[in-house]
Amino acid sequence: MTIRVAQWATGAVGKTILRGILDRPDLELVALLVYGGRKVGRDAGDIARRPHTGVSATRDVADVIAAAPDVVVHAPRLQIPYEKHDADLVRLLEAGINVVTTAGQHFPRAHGSAREQLFLDACRAGGSTLYGVGISPGVIGERLTLALTGASVTLDRITIDEVLDARSMPDPDFLFTVMGMGSDPASLDGSGPLPTLYGLLYRETIAFVCERLGVVVDDIVPDHRIVPASRDLTVAAGPIAAGTVGTTEWRWHALVGGEPFLTLAIIWTCEPDRPEYAGRDHWRIHLEGKPEIIMTLNLVEPSEEGVRTTAAQYVTAGPALRAIEHVVAAPPGIFAAPVFGAYDATRAARPVHAEGAR
Repeated sequence: MTIRVAQWATGAVGKTILRGILDRPDLELVALLVYGGRKVGRDAGDIARRPHTGVSATRDVADVIAAAPDVVVHAPRLQIPYEKHDADLVRLLEAGINVVTTAGQHFPRAHGSAREQLFLDACRAGGSTLYGVGISPGVIGERLTLALTGASVTLDRITIDEVLDARSMPDPDFLFTVMGMGSDPASLDGSGPLPTLYGLLYRETIAFVCERLGVVVDDIVPDHRIVPASRDLTVAAGPIAAGTVGTTEWRWHALVGGEPFLTLAIIWTCEPDRPEYAGRDHWRIHLEGKPEIIMTLNLVEPSEEGVRTTAAQYVTAGPALRAIEHVVAAPPGIFAAPVFGAYDATRAARPVHAEGAR
């Protein structure tokens, strides 16, 4: 059965998803929403560098709804405030359209019952399903880390480090506004809009992982570090002056019994050659317990001549494309990827004084 799909937004990730939709024979593109006025009226194939589709880009949400897609793949830029896209998501869900989004909403329950209920009510009204996914949040913690804990006999602590090179980010608004690069380091204090945005986004990963492990968290505390650029930099999006923000280290600790149980560090840098970042893996998952486990994951940039899509764009688009048929088949509500065989703290072995003690 062919699934009718609408693509929402054609930025770097959205365009990658659009190509993925057009390249799959089991998916039929029926609508395309864009933000830029210059794209309105253009054929989706032209925007995606694919053959003509007969689907013209629009800025009107009503056009998307009228096309009656089974699912919208919603891929706008993450924006301040975190709730920026709520109204659009609710409108689509209430219209009976399933939504796969890369702009957060991975685990609304992390923010309390009121936010979860907002989306549950919309899903119930339309008989639709919502799923937020990407690589991080979405896969690194929610799938890979949880799967890895299934090899643990005891599990004392989890640390997830992400270290990504931000120099190739092409969009100045995203790099300088949403990521905070090139800004005054003092402007990124713990109460500002960016720490708040990322605190809400990544709280969902922390809450999901801990809930699936049966761990009750006392508190989630920030431990951020802002690193000024050591020299004037020129990156894809533009210049970054020495002394302005060159690296952000967003870090949170989920405390259990006053001690960190899960630490999540999201480090984005425009100076990957600094000694503290050089040679580090893109992701490093460290499980402390029995056994102690370290898993690393790295992206490899495409080597095909003429391909401008980056590995980061592919790895964000891939989980959204893979989710389409599962979300369409799911019952109404907030979809969560199934987790098999993860560590269960509620069934943890009683501590012993020495290995093999009786």
